[in-house]
Amino acid sequence: MIARRALLALVALGATAAKATAQTTACNSEQDRQVSIKLPSGEYNNFIGGGIIVRCPAKQITLRADSAEIYGDEHRIFFVGHVRYSEPRLQMSSDFLTYYQLEERILAAGNVDGKLPTGSTLRGPQVDYRRVAPRVRTRAQTLATGRPTVMIVQKDSTGKEQPPIEVVANTIYMDGDSLIYGSGRVQITRPEITATSDSAFINSGTEIMQLMRNPIVNGTKSRPFQLVGERIDLFSKNRKLQRVVSAAKARATSQDLTLRADTIDLRVATDLLERAYAWGTSRAIADSPTQKMIADSLDVHMPGQRVREVRALRKAFAEGRPDSTIHADTTNWIRGDTIVAYFDTLPPVDTTKGPEIHKLVSTLNAQAFYNLAPSDTSLHRPAINYVKGSRITINFDEQKVANIAVEEKVAGIYIEPSNDTTRTRTNTNTRPGTTRAPARGPTRPVPGVRRP
Repeated sequence: MIARRALLALVALGATAAKATAQTTACNSEQDRQVSIKLPSGEYNNFIGGGIIVRCPAKQITLRADSAEIYGDEHRIFFVGHVRYSEPRLQMSSDFLTYYQLEERILAAGNVDGKLPTGSTLRGPQVDYRRVAPRVRTRAQTLATGRPTVMIVQKDSTGKEQPPIEVVANTIYMDGDSLIYGSGRVQITRPEITATSDSAFINSGTEIMQLMRNPIVNGTKSRPFQLVGERIDLFSKNRKLQRVVSAAKARATSQDLTLRADTIDLRVATDLLERAYAWGTSRAIADSPTQKMIADSLDVHMPGQRVREVRALRKAFAEGRPDSTIHADTTNWIRGDTIVAYFDTLPPVDTTKGPEIHKLVSTLNAQAFYNLAPSDTSLHRPAINYVKGSRITINFDEQKVANIAVEEKVAGIYIEPSNDTTRTRTNTNTRPGTTRAPARGPTRPVPGVRRP
């Protein structure tokens, strides 16, 4: 290639700046073959082949390509073939590139591969990049279309590089170095989760991510979970996920528990769920393999993503299936202002099963109804026990009701089945297994048993 410095660079790359700012920005070009056509305006259209290099030291821009077309009146340069664009904020390669000088805008097309100073990359079929320029814009802006991929490189507070975040969407817009907007079939992959939505916003500076329109977040570590809702916000600290909040029609599903509420707030530690809060104008619901709990709000303790304690607050209600050996057509239930369910702390032998419940405690206006095995095992109907008091504690043994303790303002009914269905034995203020004791007062009719 015959290299020569030409006035062409000043005309093509500098004349624009002269008109816009009354200054000429010096740029130099090196090219092999050139054809110039003078226009009526006095500008030139130039066609260059055999390779071209353009350097603009003041702007710290270098451009290389196989060929170029420079349109003087339009202040536009079109580069073709093996294009390489370089400036301090961006390194980019593509098949084609158009430089709009007045707008300080660069449109790259065909196998675009860009890299930011942070190490983050952008790949896709087309990228519209708008440079930082005085009196034009203070932050770089990038619009990528045709389903591009962005790899966000992360570093912790010590500067150690962390696994990147991958963002794929139909369209990705980047404002500055930290704000990313994705729209259309967004897919986000982090080390601990994958997420999908119709649109997403990521602020890598504040470590906040927001997913909108049919968002789904899936935990991918040893104990997977899923969170859905109408909007999901994710919060990280030092590049580690700490909190995930789903608003409106939220549902969180893990191996041990399913939560449903208007809002669900999940706390994460070492990439596993640690705690969950559920609340809203509608009732919050928690379903485990053995119990269902409903209340105005729920607080779930789950260290290592294993449920250990569930607190149901205000107008709490819990129900569970009776022991399989009991032929009952109603569920067991307990209610009160607050209910706390305690689950086994030891991990189960079968890790595919959730922890077993071992105690339920209801306080303030507590009531409970339970199906129990009858004294006469030949009967195929359960004994039933209804109690109420200020505090009710139900202890379980291998998922079966072991005993029920009632404290303060105690009242209740225990009913044993009988072969003679016209007769029932009732006894208030008694516990299971004491039906033969005399009643403390007149016998009264057994009230109809209803679930709340």
